[in-house]
Amino acid sequence: MKWVKTMTNQTDIKIAIVDDEPSIVTMLQMVLRRAGFHQLYDASTCAEALDLVQRVSPDIVLLDITLPDGSGLELCSKLREYGNPHILFLTAKASDLDVLRGFAMGGDDYITKPFNPLEVAARIQARIRRLEPEAPTVSQVKRPEPGVYRFGRFTVNEAEGQLIVEGQPVPCPAQVFHLLLHFCKFPGVVFSKTQLYDQVWGINGQGDDSTVMVHIRRIREKIEIDPGNPKLLLTVRGLGYKLSKEFQEQ
Repeated sequence: MKWVKTMTNQTDIKIAIVDDEPSIVTMLQMVLRRAGFHQLYDASTCAEALDLVQRVSPDIVLLDITLPDGSGLELCSKLREYGNPHILFLTAKASDLDVLRGFAMGGDDYITKPFNPLEVAARIQARIRRLEPEAPTVSQVKRPEPGVYRFGRFTVNEAEGQLIVEGQPVPCPAQVFHLLLHFCKFPGVVFSKTQLYDQVWGINGQGDDSTVMVHIRRIREKIEIDPGNPKLLLTVRGLGYKLSKEFQEQ
């Protein structure tokens, strides 16, 4: 599971922009600085990006898929050897296969070129907000312990950030884990794609439908016996998705 630093000061977040188009890098740097991010780094090749990640250990990487000396997809898996940044692909390729490959290689999110740089900043800010610890309220001096959710063949341990399937730990990227955890907290409730973007991604329903569909598919590949014929995470035609209460254990 991958985490961004849980801190309220955006100036502490390190962001690496890996793209060989200077105009895109400059534009993103300008918008991100205005949004309150100041530790910005850039690289234009795979080799430079690897060196940068080893030296700086960024919290977030904005990664172009097509680079002069290689593929950003292959670079993504290499970056995981040196840390666990949140990786957002910047890509002109938007087919389902391209998106699947990106997530399979360890990406957390993607945005298609041409894009609005304000959306990139908004997604980063939403990501940080999701991982910030909540301050206790007057009626909640002590926060409840994170839950353990059991659904037949799989268990989600919120505190440990762990997915267990048939007694074995299963690697789970952070965004996939958060989505599954959301379903576990509300078994039987149907969520539309827009609601999932708002409640899990935190971006007010603004996102590509393919992102939700790919994450749903990745969850099914981890928890279902037959992902093509799901029994746990169900599609409710015309409405959205729900986690079946049938297998819930108290």
